[in-house]
Amino acid sequence: MSLDIFWFLPTSGDTRYLGKSSSGRPATNEYMRQIAVTAESLGYDGLLIPTGSSCLDPWVTAASLVPVTSRIKLLVALRTSVSGPTATARQAATLDQALKGRLLLNVVPGGDATELAADGVFLDHDERYEAADEVLTVWRDLLQGKTVDFAGKHVTVEGAKNFFPPVQQPYPPLYFGGSSPAAHELAAKHVDAYLTWGEPPAAVAEKIADVRERAKKYGRSVRFGVRLHVIVRETNEEAWAAAEKLISHLDDETIAKAQANYAAMDSEGQRRMAALHGGRRDKLEVSPNLWAGVGLVRGGAGTALVGDPQTVAARLKEYADLGVDSFVLSGYPHLEEAIRFAELVFPLLPGKQPVTVEEELTGGAFDVRATKSEAAA
Repeated sequence: MSLDIFWFLPTSGDTRYLGKSSSGRPATNEYMRQIAVTAESLGYDGLLIPTGSSCLDPWVTAASLVPVTSRIKLLVALRTSVSGPTATARQAATLDQALKGRLLLNVVPGGDATELAADGVFLDHDERYEAADEVLTVWRDLLQGKTVDFAGKHVTVEGAKNFFPPVQQPYPPLYFGGSSPAAHELAAKHVDAYLTWGEPPAAVAEKIADVRERAKKYGRSVRFGVRLHVIVRETNEEAWAAAEKLISHLDDETIAKAQANYAAMDSEGQRRMAALHGGRRDKLEVSPNLWAGVGLVRGGAGTALVGDPQTVAARLKEYADLGVDSFVLSGYPHLEEAIRFAELVFPLLPGKQPVTVEEELTGGAFDVRATKSEAAA
């Protein structure tokens, strides 16, 4: 089975050390384009473009990548609590046309009440999922060319129509991640691919089974993916040293402040991430080679696979054996780690071609060449 391997655009900035701003790289459009072009050259299948108040706008960022990419897919946030279905249907169709059918949508109902309040949204957790259900019901009909009249609790439209069909039919695929029962129900009813953050395989298996069973009620099937960081080096010792180096500038006060912020959120996924480590540095390997150090100070995906290429490939296979066919990966700094992962791990993954990377010192550019030999199964 071929795996889809996505990379991540750090649209809120990049760094070599978590919690140390002086080592950071600003989230410029030029840097995003450099990562995107490099990821496409390396053979990654897609790019996740995140959303949030500290991020560059994902739709504008995606549009800026149209002229510099030709193959890689773009996974763009569809914020159902902030934007209405008619406008986002038009945006999705337009961007899918510009990308010639390379658009994917990542459904985001929202998880940070403070951030949502700044956007004028004052819905509680379950209300956000009610709204997402209504938005997606209308959105999917619009992208299929229907004229929609809909009167719901959160969404009401009369004579809504989308006049610009997308390239992909019936609509660009919908991705989504959420850990609560309401989230699993939304995934079962509406989305094409369910993404979970990188929890231990047994916990991921339980989530997959629940979503799969719920989808049966709607006569649907859902694909599955995992969102993870990666820290890959030529040896296990080097990889674990790199993991420790990443958090070497963190102090207890910074960690405690970050954990307090995450605890105030009503996100079940964030609660599960925090529970893996409890804010403790001595409890970070939560499953073999699954390290929760990123989650000490970073919201969202907080775990990383750490190890040599063979070890990381074997851990990815454990998830694949559960029914996962997509991985959305990232690493610090994102440009260098994208290259390192492709060079070291792609030869061990089904459907991926080995790559040769030659570093050119001028301007820090990289010349990436995919070999013609087939990847190892």
